[in-house]
Amino acid sequence: MTLEEKAGQMTQVNHTNVMDDKEAIAEYGLGSLLSGGGAGPGGEAGGTAAEWADMYDEYQRAAMQSRLGIPLIYGVDAVHGHGNVVGATVFPHNIGMGATRNPKLVWRAQDITRREVLGTGIDWNFAPAVSVPRDDRWGRTYEGFGEVPRLAKKMGYASIKGFQGHDLGSEGIAATAKHYVADGGTTWGTGEGDYEMDQGDARMSERELRKIHLSPYRAAVRADVATVMASFSSWNGLKMHQHEYLLDEVLKGELGFEGVVISDWAGVRQVEGDSYAEKLRKSINAGLDMIMVPHDYEQNIDAIVSEVRAGRISEERIDDAVRRVLDLKFDQELFDEPFTDRSYTGDVGSPEHRETARDAVAQSQVLLKNDDVLPLSPDSGKDIVVGGKTADDLGYQMGGWSITWQGSGGETTEGTTFWEAVQQETEGTDTNAQFVGTDTGQDYSGDIGIWVGGETPYAEGVGDDGDLQLSQDDTKQLNDICAKTEVCIAMLVSGRPLIIEEELETADAFVASWLPGTEGAGMTDVVFGHERFSGRLPVTWPSSVDQEPINRGDGQKPLFRLGYGLRH
Repeated sequence: MTLEEKAGQMTQVNHTNVMDDKEAIAEYGLGSLLSGGGAGPGGEAGGTAAEWADMYDEYQRAAMQSRLGIPLIYGVDAVHGHGNVVGATVFPHNIGMGATRNPKLVWRAQDITRREVLGTGIDWNFAPAVSVPRDDRWGRTYEGFGEVPRLAKKMGYASIKGFQGHDLGSEGIAATAKHYVADGGTTWGTGEGDYEMDQGDARMSERELRKIHLSPYRAAVRADVATVMASFSSWNGLKMHQHEYLLDEVLKGELGFEGVVISDWAGVRQVEGDSYAEKLRKSINAGLDMIMVPHDYEQNIDAIVSEVRAGRISEERIDDAVRRVLDLKFDQELFDEPFTDRSYTGDVGSPEHRETARDAVAQSQVLLKNDDVLPLSPDSGKDIVVGGKTADDLGYQMGGWSITWQGSGGETTEGTTFWEAVQQETEGTDTNAQFVGTDTGQDYSGDIGIWVGGETPYAEGVGDDGDLQLSQDDTKQLNDICAKTEVCIAMLVSGRPLIIEEELETADAFVASWLPGTEGAGMTDVVFGHERFSGRLPVTWPSSVDQEPINRGDGQKPLFRLGYGLRH
């Protein structure tokens, strides 16, 4: 391989940057493409599984025209199912999966995700996050399985095995343990740019870093994780993308990681330096093997070549990086089977897959309060009133990283909302179900009121929140429903704990539903008693935002402790 070809293999590009110039893939020998959040077929959000597969195969055919015919590896954020694809099965976000305390269920969910991702041709998943979120104000709290490393270790290990299978091969997708390391331990007020916390500085001792944040990566390496993504964040002031001690000495040396270390989206550009070439040099010398550029691939390739020729990056370092990239492609048998296995495509979003997601939703629900209200009976003949902004909004029910990066409201894909599930439960019975939506001030009454509300979708630092309060509209709608019904139930849809002391007092029963995904019937399964409430809090629930950060064993008195969850 020429030096230029090696540099190409170390370069990952958002597909929209070559969408109209596919010949550039072979010309520059690009090693990898990705679809950033919302970048589906044609550069638009969404797209069906078949459309994704067609896109992937077209790019792969272009790559095979290079001098060496090296296939691409294509990455995507399928962080709670293949949420980029219309019609795919979307599972609860990781905080909900952590509430299940069920690694076997996590494995089943990720095995389904593996099959649905393969059905679109994609072979690399930027998941699981083995973050240990220690401050609920962080906008990525829901990406972690919980506030203690034990949860990240167990659930992360199960995720990796679900994605990759026993042996990676052509029937596995490469998993990514992220974001290395201590992304969940950053300090409020140190965030990058406009963010308050995300991509900030983890100010802690090495002992704390190792005890809390490094241990999930030890488990990931034991699970033979194929790749690790460096974090945007810093440790005591030094960006992780240039942290040679943690990337090279600890991850590759001490932990024995032999796979690919990839940057995050344009993460190299946050490294200290007067030029892109200097920033890139520091990152590659620190241990990065592939650069998620994601736009200017020519600049990236030219910078690698020039830095090597100037003697500032050794050829040995480049060869090690390229060997890791090529080893991954050989492990996945991409040289022999570079195109989509269409036998998986028709099963994307299948009823069987959705049944598992429904089970995951049911197991993730945490019952915080129950004054002899739950479970309900669909045959009681009582009048049920359902309202709140999330009760019949599939997009809100899924949260961020759903069709688009930030997620959005509305019927953006296929699934079942909570209200639709209630209708299915009560159809053909003497129970009357009425939907009032957000117009809760209208004239109505009922025996049982159910409010579904909480956070609207967000991702990453956009979700950094120093208040953690329900909106005034949410509180008003809950109060309205509870005032006009005999008893009322609150279903809180959120990516983290919110401050709910007043609302907890108002409602007769209160459920933490997290971000359930496409299968709202999993919520009604526990509400109507088909399944028992079994979820337990994966985080400590604060009584006020002033307690943040709050974690088990820190001496503070929470509203609910880690592990809390009533049974009915």
